[in-house]
Amino acid sequence: MWRSAARWGHQRSSEAQSAIFNFQSLLTVILLLICTCAYIRSLAPSLLDKNKSGLLGIFWKCARIGERKSPYVAVCCVVMAFSILFMQ
Repeated sequence: MWRSAARWGHQRSSEAQSAIFNFQSLLTVILLLICTCAYIRSLAPSLLDKNKSGLLGIFWKCARIGERKSPYVAVCCVVMAFSILFMQ
């Protein structure tokens, strides 16, 4: 399939992939979600504490991960920033 696409002048580009299929982008989105939820919970805890289950419970769980594992999350954010700035 890719040979026929290359024959017509189309090339496979990693920039055209969405965050679901690009592992580094997926990790970046997850880290941003964890950091954002932890920040929102520090400002207004009642927003996330009332939704501990269900679909919106994902945000409460991300906030808990950000609070309890904050040194590890911070190191992951620094490593991810370094890889985005200097490796690509």
